Amino acid sequence: MRVGIADTTFSRVNMGKIAIDELKSICSLPYVRYTVPGIKDLPIAAKKLIEERDCDIVITCGWVGKTETDKLSYIILGVGIQLVQILTGKHVIDVTIHEDEAENEAELLRIAENRVREHVRNAVDLLLKPEKLEKLAGTGQRQGYEDVGEILK
Repeated sequence: MRVGIADTTFSRVNMGKIAIDELKSICSLPYVRYTVPGIKDLPIAAKKLIEERDCDIVITCGWVGKTETDKLSYIILGVGIQLVQILTGKHVIDVTIHEDEAENEAELLRIAENRVREHVRNAVDLLLKPEKLEKLAGTGQRQGYEDVGEILK
């Protein structure tokens, strides 16, 4: 099994490096990194990692700016990733940071690092321990923020 990690030069944090660090800390799965300019390039990067580099799952690391154009690009990314998953039958775990999620850069960095690390764990669980995710169903897990918990009956 192999993990693909696609990241961008537009990102203000080296999300690919964080993903690789987390992957190495939790397992010994091999990985392939592919860096592209921006988020609209991530779907083809994911498809290439799956079809040309034999990755079983891909983690895409994208950064969305504050402008309306940036937000529209995020919609394009989302549609593209869904198409890649449908066409390849493989999971693509999207890790996207929105620049307007935080009021300062320190908080944005904290959110980015947490979200990347938690989604890497999710990707590994999808490949190696899917039953672990099943046990978490309905528990209000959040990546980048504190978990919100389940609503009790």
